[in-house]
Amino acid sequence: MAAMDKQSLVDQLREQLSMTARAALTSRDAAAMEARDGATPDEKREDARAAHQLGTLGKAQQRRAQDAIAAADALAAFRPPALPGTARIQLGAIVEIEDDERGEGRTFFLAPVGAGMTLTGPGGDGHLSVVTPVSPIGKAVIGKKTGDVIDVTVDGELREWQITYVE
Repeated sequence: MAAMDKQSLVDQLREQLSMTARAALTSRDAAAMEARDGATPDEKREDARAAHQLGTLGKAQQRRAQDAIAAADALAAFRPPALPGTARIQLGAIVEIEDDERGEGRTFFLAPVGAGMTLTGPGGDGHLSVVTPVSPIGKAVIGKKTGDVIDVTVDGELREWQITYVE
């Protein structure tokens, strides 16, 4: 993969975050409308709790939208560097790790935001998960290089992964 491909990953991530923000704002507006128009005045008096819950839901969706917008904005200036395969892992790296014992591997993009999102590889080739530096795997790989072994606790179980590819 080339640096141009990494920028397309950043663009995909920004688009996903923007979609999350739009969905949250739509949900917020629907909750507000339901709280305002969804019941008769008598029903509202009888069930103030429902109105309160809709208001709380609206506020949560507003926060979700704000978080997604802030994350998308944080990516505006993010330009992942082109890294040789021998480079130490840093923000913007594409990393492949393998667990020989289980025969499992995964490829991920180390980004400042967007943890857990899935991106499509260049030309629609495969998928990469987004990992951030604050996650257990992100913390474990920063500063490491191809060939290094990392230990990460996943679902309460210690796993050993070998770094097989860095770009």
